[in-house]
Amino acid sequence: MSILRIGVLGAGHLGKIHINCIKDIESYELVGFYDPNEIMANQVEKEKQLKRFKTIDDLIAAVDVIDIVTPTISHYDCAISALKAGKHVFIEKPVAATPLEAEKLIAIASEAKVKVQVGHVERFNPAFVAAKPFIQEPMFIESHRLAQFNPRGTDVPVVLDLMIHDIDAILSVVKSNVKNVSASGVSVVSDTPDIANARLEFENGCVANLTASRISMKNMRKSRFFQRNAYIAVDFLTKEAELVQMKDVDPENLDPMAMVLELGEGKTDKEIQFIKPNILNTNAIVEELKSFGAAIRLDQQPIVSLFDGYNALQVAHLILEKMNEGVNPVK
Repeated sequence: MSILRIGVLGAGHLGKIHINCIKDIESYELVGFYDPNEIMANQVEKEKQLKRFKTIDDLIAAVDVIDIVTPTISHYDCAISALKAGKHVFIEKPVAATPLEAEKLIAIASEAKVKVQVGHVERFNPAFVAAKPFIQEPMFIESHRLAQFNPRGTDVPVVLDLMIHDIDAILSVVKSNVKNVSASGVSVVSDTPDIANARLEFENGCVANLTASRISMKNMRKSRFFQRNAYIAVDFLTKEAELVQMKDVDPENLDPMAMVLELGEGKTDKEIQFIKPNILNTNAIVEELKSFGAAIRLDQQPIVSLFDGYNALQVAHLILEKMNEGVNPVK
C-alpha cells in the first residue's frame, strides 16, 4: 500500500488544521470530509475545494484511514464505526470520553487488526523530540500549561483539555506505574475546573507536579525534568530546549572557562555543561500524521498507541476523581 486514502471526520477549528496538513503529506490522498454542521461544512467544501460526504458511513466506505477530529464525546462512536469497517483510525486526544470506552476501543481494534494512533501532538513537538534522548530516569518533573481564556474547549475540564498533553508526555518518559495521585481544581468561569494542579507519584520514586490553567494572562507550555546529574527544560510553546548537565571534573582536560561546582573536601567537583539540542523546524501535526501513515505501511506500532491514549486518559480521570473528592482543596 503506497498512497493511503484518508478522510477527516470533523471540520471545526482543529479539523481544518488537519485538512491543511494532510494536503502537504505525499503519502496521503485526502478523499473528503464529513461534518454535521451544514453552514460549516458548506464553507469548508468551498474554501478547501474538498468533497463533502453526506454521512459518516459514506466517508468511511471511501477511505483506508479515518482521521477523527470531532468533539470528545463522539470519539467513541466514530471510532467504533470506522474500526468495524476495518479502517485504520487516527483519533484526536483525549482518545475517548471515559477509560471504559477506551478499553472497548482497544479490544475492537485488536480484533479488527488495524492501526490506531491517538493525537497527543506534543510527543511530536520538535523541542520535546530533541530533548527526549537526554531524559533518562527523571525523578522530579514540573509542568506548567497555561492558556488565555477561550470559550472553545470549556465543555470539558481543563485536565482533559490541556493537562492531558503533559500527562502523556510524562508517561512516555517515566517507565514506572503511577502509585498515588493527589489533585485540586477550581471552576472560575465555566462549569468545570478551569485551573488544576496534580501530583503524580510513581512506583520508582519519581514525582511529577502538573499545573494547567485556561484563565491565565499569558500562554505558557513548559516542562522541566530533573534527574541524576542533569536538568532538562522543554518549552513546547517557543519550541526550545536546554540541557544542564554535570560531570566529574577532569583536571587535565578542564576548559579554563568552564563553570565548576565545588562540592567540598573528599568529593569530586562537578563541571557544569549547558547544551542546546539541535531542534528541527517541523510541524508537529504533520509529523504525527506522517508517522501514522508510516506505521500503517510498515506494519509497525504507532508512536502514540491506543494503549498510550488509554493510559493518559486513565490518569486524567484519576486526577478528576481526586478533585471531585476535594483532596487538597485550593485555599
